[in-house]
Amino acid sequence: MDKIKVLIADDHALVREGLRKLLELDEKLEVIDEVGDGQGAINIARKAKPDIILMDVNMPGTDGILATRIIKRELPDVKVVALTIYEDEEVVEMVKAGVSAYVLKDVAGSELIDTLYKVLEGEVVIHPKVANRLVRELSKSERKKDEVKLTKREKDVLILLVKGFSNREMAETMFISEKTIKNHLTSIFRKLGVKDRTQAAVHALKNGIVSEE
Repeated sequence: MDKIKVLIADDHALVREGLRKLLELDEKLEVIDEVGDGQGAINIARKAKPDIILMDVNMPGTDGILATRIIKRELPDVKVVALTIYEDEEVVEMVKAGVSAYVLKDVAGSELIDTLYKVLEGEVVIHPKVANRLVRELSKSERKKDEVKLTKREKDVLILLVKGFSNREMAETMFISEKTIKNHLTSIFRKLGVKDRTQAAVHALKNGIVSEE
């Protein structure tokens, strides 16, 4: 089985070294390279096409936001996990740029690896503290609750999506099949005018379709 190719982008050498040692403990993961700036991440992503990138938010030169935006535009299948040491003000911009997860660097190693696998399965993972900030930031903009008409079932699915539930977990929680969940998600994406789970979560929070509770 091919290994999962991971690229590390962080301007601190010690952080890169720590992440590499952590990820190499998992035999399914392969760190293909590490860089200290966003432009380096862009260059390597174009050549190596990693499965997932651990992207520091604040780096000199090309930061994580711009690097993520460019990479996701050119290589939409590459997953990006944003890393930060605190609740960055840039969280909204990183989510808009297309990250699949936003986690704090003090996260436990096992939790970070678990996040990588969830992201590869198409899930959205946002650290609770960061999620609260995201809700607060998005709530500053005008909310348009009546713009989208979702059924009660669709709204329930959307709430669970925002909480980071997988399709299987949604199905078990709602006592319906995964196929039905997928059908609901397809309908939700169409009604919201989005392409994936991350965009759906952002849209739901920004427009008040789902509350922060």
